[in-house]
Amino acid sequence: MNTDTVPNTTSLHQTVKFAHEVPIGQLKIGPTQPCFVIAEAGVNHNGDLEMAFRLVDAAVRAEAHAVKFQTFVSEQVVSVAAPKATYQLETTGTRETQLEMVKKLEFPPSVFKDIQAYCHSVGIMFLSTPFEESSADVLDALAVPAFKIPSGEITNFPFLEYVAHKHRPMIVSTGMADLEEVRAAVDVIGRTGNPNLVLLHCVSSYPARPENVNLRAMRTLAEEFGVPVGFSDHTLGVEVAIAAAALGASVIEKHLTLDKTLPGPDHRASLEPGEFAGMVRGVRAVQRALGDGRKRPSPEEADTAAVARKSLVSTRALERGTVLTDADVAIRRPGTGLAPKLRSQIIGRVLRHDISAGEVFQWEMFL
Repeated sequence: MNTDTVPNTTSLHQTVKFAHEVPIGQLKIGPTQPCFVIAEAGVNHNGDLEMAFRLVDAAVRAEAHAVKFQTFVSEQVVSVAAPKATYQLETTGTRETQLEMVKKLEFPPSVFKDIQAYCHSVGIMFLSTPFEESSADVLDALAVPAFKIPSGEITNFPFLEYVAHKHRPMIVSTGMADLEEVRAAVDVIGRTGNPNLVLLHCVSSYPARPENVNLRAMRTLAEEFGVPVGFSDHTLGVEVAIAAAALGASVIEKHLTLDKTLPGPDHRASLEPGEFAGMVRGVRAVQRALGDGRKRPSPEEADTAAVARKSLVSTRALERGTVLTDADVAIRRPGTGLAPKLRSQIIGRVLRHDISAGEVFQWEMFL
């Protein structure tokens, strides 16, 4: 890797020990906690505050834990020379520059106070992604419970350090990055003494194709850095997000839109409200199904076991005092008596009383 992308660590103190569970508001993010679902409203409000409120309402109905927006000053993020990404050209056309496109999606700082207040009133956590330092200051003043760092900033060490020094939990997307780039970013954050870090595996294509998602990279991140790990999903549909939950994602982030056909760069790779609610139901069902990993029968299997398993039964009517032979014992349902594995232990035993044909053997039948 190019060495000028890696910070000089030779004269710096040791990186902080990161937390295994990260507090976020009244909740925690971690492998033993419910999967934290973020509805990424992003810029799908199209610059309309009323639409932003409707996105919040949709996130509440879907039972997401948080709804997240994007906070930025366009001119501090995008230069006049910056081209649009291919997906942005496909979704917004070629008549405007990236700066002109982004400017139409920018909310002034005061609006985020209104959105946060509305989120509080309807009972959902407000989050937003800052794209530069002044926007991080805006969100810090709002006392956001965490900062979400977008994939594009993972090599922006001055920005990472600036945000980390605010000592709020950080949720960092890792799209477009290899493991060494992630390690460098984690080092920058760790050296600030901020222990609360969550990493999100991500593929920064809009939409991303499932065959390129590589969900197992979540495990690599968890093993390498010992922090909670999740998935920021840009695929179409809900299947990959639910699969991420099945693989143990502590966070699922997914774009939410009111209508995929609306103009704007991100609507196409988003879920509409009904789809998003279905994804949340799927994530919850999968997480309940994961259990604790201990192999044991569930309580509801007891009735099935009595019917489906087999016991030792008599092949004929037998009188008191009979010494059992192999011909006297069969293996049949139900599973309410002595298990088949005990057959050798009852051969040669003496009956305490008469039994009928097909009767299930119990220990108390023998002298």
